Amino acid sequence: QVQLVESEGGLVQAGGSLRLSCAASGSAVGSMGWYRQAPGKQRELVALITRGGGTNYVDSVKGRFTISRDNAKPTVYLQMNSLKPEDTAVYYCNAREMFTSVDYWGKGTLVTVSS
Repeated sequence: QVQLVESEGGLVQAGGSLRLSCAASGSAVGSMGWYRQAPGKQRELVALITRGGGTNYVDSVKGRFTISRDNAKPTVYLQMNSLKPEDTAVYYCNAREMFTSVDYWGKGTLVTVSS
């Protein structure tokens, strides 16, 4: 099994920056990522990073968000710049267990961007 502990989100003004982190423990993990769910909307993938460092982003955050990871810890980070009110959501960390492909989720952390 995999346990995920996310950092706190917070309230940020539009145009500001925030960095989220998520530390994994337990079984080895493969890909890790961040999803978000805004009020009244479905959960969506924000960014994904493979164990080898390959990345994928939803179009709406390209050029503003950067996902990275430290395999030694292992921890995944999401650097969010030029935040917009539409980025307001609960952000969830995700990790896929390496040998079972079971997905694990963090509890979620609220990011609020004020206009």
